[in-house]
Amino acid sequence: MSTNTAVSPVVTIKQKTRRDHTLLKSVLFLLPAWILLLIFFVGPILLTFYFAFTNLTLTGTEAKSTEFIGFQNFVTMFQDPDFRISVVKTIVFLLFSAVIGQQVLGFILAVLMKEKNKTFRRIIGIIVLAGWVTPEIVVAFCWVAFLSDNGTLNMVLQHIGMKPVTWMYTFPMVSVVIANIWHGTAFSMLVFQAALDDVPKSVEEAAVMDGANKFQVLFRIVLPMVKGSIVTNMILVTLQTLGVFTLIFAMTGGGPGTSTQTLPIFMYNQAFVNYQLGYGTAISLILLVIGIGASLIYMRSMKAEI
Repeated sequence: MSTNTAVSPVVTIKQKTRRDHTLLKSVLFLLPAWILLLIFFVGPILLTFYFAFTNLTLTGTEAKSTEFIGFQNFVTMFQDPDFRISVVKTIVFLLFSAVIGQQVLGFILAVLMKEKNKTFRRIIGIIVLAGWVTPEIVVAFCWVAFLSDNGTLNMVLQHIGMKPVTWMYTFPMVSVVIANIWHGTAFSMLVFQAALDDVPKSVEEAAVMDGANKFQVLFRIVLPMVKGSIVTNMILVTLQTLGVFTLIFAMTGGGPGTSTQTLPIFMYNQAFVNYQLGYGTAISLILLVIGIGASLIYMRSMKAEI
């Protein structure tokens, strides 16, 4: 005995109408968010790309009539020795304060805090997090007070019989690198803590039973298992460090000379000191390219998928 399982055309039409109605409601609910994204995210991005190819300025005759000049801003940029110096300073600052400093120190702190009691982890976490939650301008003032000629560090050196050092003048890049490491290490520590807590203890115990020591377990078992977190953290820390402006500007202003003039400082000087907004916008695109390039290098070198 056969049963007719054919779906009525009326039922099909009702189901389709119900799906269309649900889709319409979803679109209407998301429409305000889409409009805000277009106005405050997509719009500025498109304007940035456009202004980078114009002679936009804040003063002079060009301020009245902005013209499209093609790649002239980029030609001028790559011929400018100050730009090349800024690229080198940016790479140095990025390498030592982010890739080596925050990444390595954050991982070491996470490893040392692993499997410690909650009270110990809470105390150390609060101390490290204090630097991360502090605004950049406050961090800059703290480190200026610590490293200035009459600062805390020189007072300690004089107390133990050593000569004071003009840290901000003699070692300006070292000063801003240390300040940025102190400010941003907590983020890396939190990322690695979460990753290490997800590593099954049974895997580590099995490796120990097979004769592996602590370092072999760390480098041959744990590190490969948290590779994805390492790459993700490195990308985020790199992008954040490439945009560091307030810390350096408040501590050294990019000086002495051009010794700490990273690309954000150089971009600010060109756009808002020399009033060349088109040129400054072109520099921002180079920062974007460096960030994308570094991220791709990290992913290919670690062979990880994000």
